[in-house]
Amino acid sequence: MDFGAVLSRAWQIIKKHKALWIFGILAGCGSATTSGGSSGTRYSFSSDELPRQFDPWVRQFERIPDWQIATFLIIIGIIILALVLLAIILGTIGRIGLIRGTFLAEKGSERIAFGELFSTSMGYFWRVLVVNLVGGILVGFAFLILAIPIGILTCGVGLLCLVPMIWFAQLVIEQTNIAIVIENSDIGDGIRRGWDVVTKNLGPMIVMALILYLGVGLIAGAIIGLPIALVVGPAVVGSIFGAVQEIPQVIGGSVLIAGLCLVTYLPVLLVLNGILRAYISSAWTLTYMKLTSRPEVVEPIPPAV
Repeated sequence: MDFGAVLSRAWQIIKKHKALWIFGILAGCGSATTSGGSSGTRYSFSSDELPRQFDPWVRQFERIPDWQIATFLIIIGIIILALVLLAIILGTIGRIGLIRGTFLAEKGSERIAFGELFSTSMGYFWRVLVVNLVGGILVGFAFLILAIPIGILTCGVGLLCLVPMIWFAQLVIEQTNIAIVIENSDIGDGIRRGWDVVTKNLGPMIVMALILYLGVGLIAGAIIGLPIALVVGPAVVGSIFGAVQEIPQVIGGSVLIAGLCLVTYLPVLLVLNGILRAYISSAWTLTYMKLTSRPEVVEPIPPAV
């Protein structure tokens, strides 16, 4: 397979059809992970643990009744759950739109409208959602089961051996999504098709995965995230300096400046991440189409008598 041709064609498609950028932004919502936790224990702070300027805030916090804290945590939990569900829905729609948009562009469509692509993508929604949701849960569960004994026996070094397993599962899920959208397969046929494409073309799949995950995704992601590091780094240093010197104004100023910079950069971050997601998805779709296309058999012309 000509990897250069696939990568070049993927760039041409997303460059011409800007609607795919929006679906890339939506797909990025599904790939974001939200982690957090809370315990039922109330913590008490003493004036020796924090600067003296924060003592009034600590005493005010300790006066809050337990039922108000519990109500606040429940509301926050509901909001987080709603945002996670919304991210999963938008991410699924974005993933489908990128696959179908690339397929239509490769088949010769000169214009890809966002509304039309959005509406046609809903026909594949539940199948793709089930594949990604169940597949992600199974992969995570298998990782936890294997990580505990391997981590104990190898002091954590053996956990690196699980990385290829995760990559392989991601490849199968990715190709299953493409099979469902392009060939309109059901879940079972899509899984079998994705498995066959990966296992029968393992060499090209590994090479493309290295290019897209390490070459494109890692480098481009680092460049996109560099402004965030440049903003957060000085803010953290300033906050530590203000806490050590017991100067709340320094802490507040550092956090405020960092927050304003991050809010300003957020739209740029979403667009750049959407373009990156669109490019990677387009490259995978073209890879699937190249590997599953059957070459035309040319009948030999009999020699003239």
